[in-house]
Amino acid sequence: KQMNKSDKPSMYRKRYIPDEIKSLEKDEILYMSDDVIITKWDTFRPKKNFSKGISCTFVNKGFKISKFMDSRGKLVYYYCDIIHSDYYKDENKWIFTDLLADVKIYPDGRTEIVDLDEVSEALKSGIISTETVCELMENLNSLLGIIYSGGWRKMTERFFV
Repeated sequence: KQMNKSDKPSMYRKRYIPDEIKSLEKDEILYMSDDVIITKWDTFRPKKNFSKGISCTFVNKGFKISKFMDSRGKLVYYYCDIIHSDYYKDENKWIFTDLLADVKIYPDGRTEIVDLDEVSEALKSGIISTETVCELMENLNSLLGIIYSGGWRKMTERFFV
């Protein structure tokens, strides 16, 4: 979908641990529909093994899949954030809340679920609610269903050409 600069929504990433909200103003929107937002970005803080990426946020499915690449554009891994998306129409603003648990998928297909300890810590300390953990588990289960059923390859080929 083509858009003017004035149509570009402001986008923010909200995290529980650490407690922060960061603007994604430097992200370049490559495509946007009612269901999907595809962006290209450079890391906030350069890392040794990756420096840039492309993300596909599935705003109604509760996850964002990012292709992390090194400085030459070679795939390091896919990183899947489990998220909650809020759109504020009056402000044309998206807030994507990171629900802590994540999934890494390596080029060889190996899959790793990470940061479940953060979910436990956040729930015990009252940072997140039981309702939020239920949403996280439902979204994680949905994503893992796609990965384990083999639908993963089709999804990444479609959005990460």
